[in-house]
Amino acid sequence: MMSERSIVHMDLDTFFVSCERLIDSRLVGKPILVGGTSDRGVVASCSYEARLFGIHSAMPIRMAKQLCPEAIVLRGNTAVYTQYSESITQVIKEMVPVYEKTSIDEFYIDLTGMDRFFKCHQFTLELKKRILKETGLPISFGLSINKTVSKIATGEAKPNNQLKIDKGTEKIFLAPLSVRKIPMVGDVTYKSLCDLGMKKIKMVQEIPINMMASVLGKKGISIWKKANGIDHSPVIQYQERKSISTERTFDKDTTDLRKLESIISVMTENLIYKLRTQNKLTACITLKIRYSDFQTYTLQRRIPYSAADHKIIPLVKELYKKLYKRRLLVRLIGVKFSHLLEGGHQIELFDHNDKIINLYQAMDKIRKRYGDRAIMRAIGIENKKTSRKH
Repeated sequence: MMSERSIVHMDLDTFFVSCERLIDSRLVGKPILVGGTSDRGVVASCSYEARLFGIHSAMPIRMAKQLCPEAIVLRGNTAVYTQYSESITQVIKEMVPVYEKTSIDEFYIDLTGMDRFFKCHQFTLELKKRILKETGLPISFGLSINKTVSKIATGEAKPNNQLKIDKGTEKIFLAPLSVRKIPMVGDVTYKSLCDLGMKKIKMVQEIPINMMASVLGKKGISIWKKANGIDHSPVIQYQERKSISTERTFDKDTTDLRKLESIISVMTENLIYKLRTQNKLTACITLKIRYSDFQTYTLQRRIPYSAADHKIIPLVKELYKKLYKRRLLVRLIGVKFSHLLEGGHQIELFDHNDKIINLYQAMDKIRKRYGDRAIMRAIGIENKKTSRKH
């Protein structure tokens, strides 16, 4: 007989704000906004004290300041948040059998079968206490038989608390909540559901699944299942070195430094575009050079989580200048991003000003419509047709 699933969802409370408070305890208890510091910036994270004024993530800083003039606005520090995220990941890695890291501050843990040895709820409480003790960061969790119910339970438990949903009570727990609580329901879907008179999850539970399918297609079926506490998706073991990469082999080996640098720039730019389309960030960059004698060399650099051209491309060029010291003909060059995780939008809200965000969005829109080479930096145009992508 198979053990009943025991799935934990853990989410750090106002992660960016909590990190800033560890650095400066004077911020404790005050309304804090982390995001762009100019009036044109956007809120990436805000403290619970700020939320009392109606402030939320993605709100313009100017509007947030109008709602709460005494709010303290902080620029945000990706390097610091990355470091804390990795510390928490290490604690979880040491204590649990299977975990999935879905963003810089969010985890799923599969404790199925562990009730035979000790209670899963008690075990997760001990994990929560250890994270708080070793990192100083408050974290909330939900425990149930699947990922959807556990994630929603975490949201209801916050801040710095926990909630266990016993098997068989999933529908009762979900029923009174807003359909916005269902993870896959965004603004557009929420409006569609409201237009159908379904603002509470209970209303979705009561409608026939075939009617949901006729109105919202496959997405409607998924929403109906989640509303009814049905989710068989597995916790996928987190692999720290998940990566994307690209390599180019030259038709003719070269020592043209300008050509090499421009092609590396184009390769990196296209790879960053892939990151953003997948809403991912990278924390590790690797550059590879293979010479005409087939000797291959690589150089790696850990970085704060990012998916920004203006941050990554200069680092790749720096790696290239450090790595390319031999005067041999180059046969192949490659760029790889690893240590990937979800959360591009969250980081971008404070990592760049709105002009850069708008530029990236415009460039990505053009690439999506006309191809990844439809727009590129000037340095790459002259070599657009000189290399072959693998």
